[in-house]
Amino acid sequence: MRVLAINDVSCVGKCSLTVALPIISACGVTCDILPTALLSTHTGGFTGYTFRDLSEDIPAILAHWKSLGLRYDYIVSGYLGSIEQIEMVKNIKAAFLKEGGTMIVDPVMGDNGKMYAHFDDAFVEQMKGLCRVADVIVPNLTEACLLSGMAYDRACKEECYGELLGALKSLCPRPSVTGCDITESSEKKSCVCYIGEDGAEHRYGTEKIEGAFHGAGDVYASALVGCLARGLHTDAAVKLAAEFTKDAIARTKQDGTEARYGLNSEACMYGFLKALDAAAKGAPAPHM
Repeated sequence: MRVLAINDVSCVGKCSLTVALPIISACGVTCDILPTALLSTHTGGFTGYTFRDLSEDIPAILAHWKSLGLRYDYIVSGYLGSIEQIEMVKNIKAAFLKEGGTMIVDPVMGDNGKMYAHFDDAFVEQMKGLCRVADVIVPNLTEACLLSGMAYDRACKEECYGELLGALKSLCPRPSVTGCDITESSEKKSCVCYIGEDGAEHRYGTEKIEGAFHGAGDVYASALVGCLARGLHTDAAVKLAAEFTKDAIARTKQDGTEARYGLNSEACMYGFLKALDAAAKGAPAPHM
């Protein structure tokens, strides 16, 4: 299996490609990367960071890859800094995704009910177009609202998750929304709501850990890609990726790591990979 991860490189603050490359590779599949931008740090919680758009470099990279005959079983896109880059990703799918391959889009546009400052409605419309050519999308709750047009305060209500997934399904057959909350047996849980391979709505809840943790979405998306590339069905992949992300959040909180530096997913990697290997072999996954 060969995966292409398209995202930015933030040199400090674990997110984007510095999360995707190690997690997907550790899952036992080849992961190539295409950087969209280079930043000294990510933009959440840091000031004075540097930013270099790499759009001008991408065509030459792709031309070289084409000469090598590279093709991918999975392509996953994350942060895209412009409408031009969205169009590039559409063309990359057409040129480099194998027949029968899987396109996964993380439509990075906002969080906590707000669109990121450097995006606008025109960007959202173009991102919808990218989602329409994807097989799986992994928005957080805010991004799901931007894509669906549902008001954020309404989308935060548990009884509206089905309606939200229905709206997203009109863009992409298998949406997976993170950052949802559900109540099970009077216990509040963090939940992933998704459309499975059977076309039906599913939910998977994990322990809810209070706080804001940067890079959690990248950890989830990367683990999900790795699990799918290893042959797991959507249900099993979502569960392993969600548990791994929850464990990484818990470990980060326990360690007292400053949130803006990202999750301590490395400390939880062994348990995740052990569970993945068991699941890939068809055995019951051990508790992580």
